[in-house]
Amino acid sequence: MASTASVLKPEAHESKLNTGLSEQYRSEMADSLSEILATTYKLTIKSHIYHWNVVGPLFRSLHELTEEHYNELFEATDTIAERVRAIGFLAPERVADAAAFSPSGKAIANLTAEDMVNDLIHDHEEAVRAMRDAGEIAGDANDLVTEDMLTQRLTFHEKALWMLRAIVSK
Repeated sequence: MASTASVLKPEAHESKLNTGLSEQYRSEMADSLSEILATTYKLTIKSHIYHWNVVGPLFRSLHELTEEHYNELFEATDTIAERVRAIGFLAPERVADAAAFSPSGKAIANLTAEDMVNDLIHDHEEAVRAMRDAGEIAGDANDLVTEDMLTQRLTFHEKALWMLRAIVSK
């Protein structure tokens, strides 16, 4: 009889899938989606921290916008991680990396609302570039589900960029 620990141990099932997507493609896409997931977490955390700490005349609009964003981004992390699982790989655990991209209290104390928005713009653009590249690869591989998921995520990020840029436009 198998022990409880061995039964509960998560396991990838990449070699057991026969869905029309090659193992090599799925492995490479799982890596790409894992990076996108890390970028999404980064934006979730920054958006939440900026939500709490923004001050000045842009406070209300940024406070509300960043709340909308971090809620949407948090939901997206589940969608992305579940896609990694669906293509046969374990969802990555990169929570320990959060300290590397979370703004520190000292850094936040010196940021203006405009600085925060520009930082978020930078990170959203990074996410868009990665998603666009992965989406193109997914399309070429006829991975319609991943391509569609990334298209939906791109729609969110491009709208977020439009709104953030509008806030800091001069």
